[in-house]
Amino acid sequence: MNLALNRPISGTSGRLLLAGLAVAFALAGCASPKGIHPQAALTQPEAVEGVSHPAANSDNWPSIRWWQSFADPQLDKLVEQAMLDNPTLEAAAARIRRAQAQAGRTLSPSAPQLNANINANIHGWPTDDHYGSGTLAGTETWDNSAMLGFSYELDLFGRQQDRKQRAQRDVAVSEASARVVQLDLTANLIRTYIAYALNYAQLDVQKSRLAQQHQIVDLTQKQLSAGIGTRYDLQQARAQLPVTQRRIRALEEAIELNRNTLVTLAAQPLSEAGKLVRPTLLLNRQLSLPSDLPLELIGRRPDLVLSRWQIASQASAVDMARTDFYPNINLVASLGQVLTNGALTDWTDAERRTFSAGPALSLPIFDGGARRARLGIAAAEYDEAVQQYNNTLRHALQEVSDQLIRQRSAKDQSELADLAVQQAEQVYDTAEKAFQRGLTDYLHVLDAQTRLLDQRIAREQIHAQLLRVQADLALSLGGGVQFMAQPDNEQLTPERVPVSAEVSTP
Repeated sequence: MNLALNRPISGTSGRLLLAGLAVAFALAGCASPKGIHPQAALTQPEAVEGVSHPAANSDNWPSIRWWQSFADPQLDKLVEQAMLDNPTLEAAAARIRRAQAQAGRTLSPSAPQLNANINANIHGWPTDDHYGSGTLAGTETWDNSAMLGFSYELDLFGRQQDRKQRAQRDVAVSEASARVVQLDLTANLIRTYIAYALNYAQLDVQKSRLAQQHQIVDLTQKQLSAGIGTRYDLQQARAQLPVTQRRIRALEEAIELNRNTLVTLAAQPLSEAGKLVRPTLLLNRQLSLPSDLPLELIGRRPDLVLSRWQIASQASAVDMARTDFYPNINLVASLGQVLTNGALTDWTDAERRTFSAGPALSLPIFDGGARRARLGIAAAEYDEAVQQYNNTLRHALQEVSDQLIRQRSAKDQSELADLAVQQAEQVYDTAEKAFQRGLTDYLHVLDAQTRLLDQRIAREQIHAQLLRVQADLALSLGGGVQFMAQPDNEQLTPERVPVSAEVSTP
């Protein structure tokens, strides 16, 4: 099998081969990639107010389990359960395995190929008017063949290397996609848990309101019996009870729905929803975010990492389309035993042995523009991937900037909400004492009570809003997702096809 391949090419055969290669390269110029290239350029990320640039040391942020700063063991357990057997993450893991298998299938043609083919057929010859009574009439013969074939593609123009890079980068794309899914799942679970805690806090306020309203009803009834009150005051006091009871029931429903959502996100059966208890998470708790946020953190976002790997994959696709314009040279050899109209024992006959060996050359000359079209498609898809990254980057910068603005505003609103509750408590205490002494009517007490409880509800909502903003800021910086490898700047552009615009990489 290797005899012909191992002998050096010389003499007339060598000159003919070299001449053939020269003609092949000349003719290959008929199918030219000239004028087809990517045109999009990567956007340079700009500094955001509150985010430093250049990057500072950010190795410790975001923490892999940053949500533990909420100090709620039940939340920690839910997130851990969501990361284990969640169908959404399992589907993402399956896509990774599929990409890895696809990579193996893509790379397999670049490895040496060895195959065997064996056929054994017995042939019975008849005696009739067509065959006559010749030597084969009434006999049985064997038509057999056994072939061992070998082929290997010479990677003279980097075609195999491009396939390998594309396959590896596609695997990285699937891994980054899984991280995006993981972050979205974490975000939905934590936001739902904060709403779960808020509903409990609002339920406390409404129950407090109901208890105070019952006290007012009792006091109004006593004053009416003593002749110092009116029936109108009693009716007004009783009219508030069903309103508050309806609000309590609505909050209880919201809590039950929160439980269902939480166990579903955590991939637990709905029967576990009833086992969830009130969160120990405090709405006025402050997360320990770093005071200086490096711009480098934005680059760790899974969606940006995914976009960069998609660009790198498309860069390899452009290079692959470019190498289609080059000749393809394979080393081909075969060794076999051929038996026709013989006996089965003729398998061992050396005279029936056959072999072949030599290079096989294929090259594009005229293909109706198919290769130029493939290169044009690859270049356009590369430009699309670059523009998608640019758009994702702009939205990421806006999201971080928006969260920083919301954080500053929520902190100020939280302080003002605390002050409003303190003042409303003072007004209510004054109105309640005056009513007990008969110095004012019930309407003043009802108005003060309503204002107080409304301010308490507003305070809980603003505290929850601040907590959500802090969580969203952590999530917008890729929180909770382990650091992923990113493509180098050189991997973001094709190696063999120049980009028309100068690419400025972040």
